[in-house]
Amino acid sequence: MIVLHEKIDTSRPLNEAFAYVSDFRTCAEWDATAFSSEKLTPGPAAVGSRYRVRCALPVGSVTLLYTITRLETDQCIVLQGTCRWFTVEDVIQFSETPSGTHIDYRASFDFSSPLSKLESRFESGMQSMGRDAVEGLRKALDQELPAPETSAGNELADKLVLPGLAMFSRLGYVRGRRHWPPLSASMSGKHVVITGASAGLGRAAALRLAELGAELTLVIRDESKARPLMDEIQRETGQQAPHVEIADLSLMRDVEQLTHRLQQRGKAIDVLVNNAGALFNPRSVTSEGLEQSFALLLLSPYRLTEGLQPLLAAAGNARVINVVSGGMYSQQLKVDELIMGEEGYSGSVAYARAKRALMVMTERWAERWQGQGIVVNAMHPGWADTPGVESALPGFHRLTRAILRSPEEGADTIIWLAAAPEAAALSGKLFLDRQPRTTHLLARTRENPEERDRLEALLAGFDIAEYTGSASGEEAGLAC
Repeated sequence: MIVLHEKIDTSRPLNEAFAYVSDFRTCAEWDATAFSSEKLTPGPAAVGSRYRVRCALPVGSVTLLYTITRLETDQCIVLQGTCRWFTVEDVIQFSETPSGTHIDYRASFDFSSPLSKLESRFESGMQSMGRDAVEGLRKALDQELPAPETSAGNELADKLVLPGLAMFSRLGYVRGRRHWPPLSASMSGKHVVITGASAGLGRAAALRLAELGAELTLVIRDESKARPLMDEIQRETGQQAPHVEIADLSLMRDVEQLTHRLQQRGKAIDVLVNNAGALFNPRSVTSEGLEQSFALLLLSPYRLTEGLQPLLAAAGNARVINVVSGGMYSQQLKVDELIMGEEGYSGSVAYARAKRALMVMTERWAERWQGQGIVVNAMHPGWADTPGVESALPGFHRLTRAILRSPEEGADTIIWLAAAPEAAALSGKLFLDRQPRTTHLLARTRENPEERDRLEALLAGFDIAEYTGSASGEEAGLAC
């Protein structure tokens, strides 16, 4: 038997250190020998939870199946691992110190024949591996990272355009993930509001942020999905059920009422994620007489964000995350063309124009609120396999299904922007795969300052009654 025994001290509070380590999926972030780790059982970490960890060890690459056999909150985790070459028992003990947390990590390897006769040959390598792994854990818990920067490779890919577009696929996510530092941040005590949270990116972000300890307010349109969503998040994460608000965000009266309810509730907002969206083909008009793409994708997040600004400012160090789209790279901001008419209407063009405008507002809010402790950034999820993409773009979905990201992969940068300390160091940026990226792939899509001013003036002074009063008879009737 080989026993690895290491001890470390970290400045992280006991509850945060325990929460990070007890989710054993994180071992792939801090143990250099583990190149992947996945949870095989539903629910939060508990006795009986199982994990599959793929490792590169001195004895060769192995797949370990781990089971938690003992778990005492903020005190001890014991895991039993098995593979074809050996069994291992990991005992991880935690204790509070005046400056943070002390962690005692012991791993006992029992090798099967014929490897048991060769233990002495690779014991030194195993001991070194144990030291490196526990030191990796210490660094993951204590890390203080600089502001993120665009890698030289991504900068070149964006300049060449086509390689930059290729990074929207799952390839870009897999390539980027190799270089990401651990995300050990805790969201305990943080209030997060997510729109469009019942499916796709919003649901994936809600689940992961709840696992990190966030208190959630989820905005969804379909009331029938509220209870199943609340139950799923509570069951999967072990956290309290989220607060759910019902609102059709394509209707400005619903946006106004939602804003009022959240203001009346009076709970400061640490993170606002403007994620709700849809692509509309053919052109449709809301019951208020507004073209639906413009209403849902631009006017709604504008009014919601402006209305919740006092609650964001009250949080101190708040973050706003606007979910945009790679489609915006094809469009230049032209304020007069944001609300598309029947002639020449394209759902994908209307979507892309609205997202371009939302990116501009991201930059404007960042400038305006920089002295109020509010960081505003946008993120592009890449090409993700969500229900919205499948229903709105069936041809694109069929052609690209093999290279699409999962909703969890698409939502990763939302989670990182919400939780990572270093993500708050920049404001007014567009992120893809945890790196700031260019907002324009093509020079012809760059807008002039006057058009940016016109956009903000339009949104700030938009009068639904005035707009619908000049609309067609059909649209004006819908506004009644």
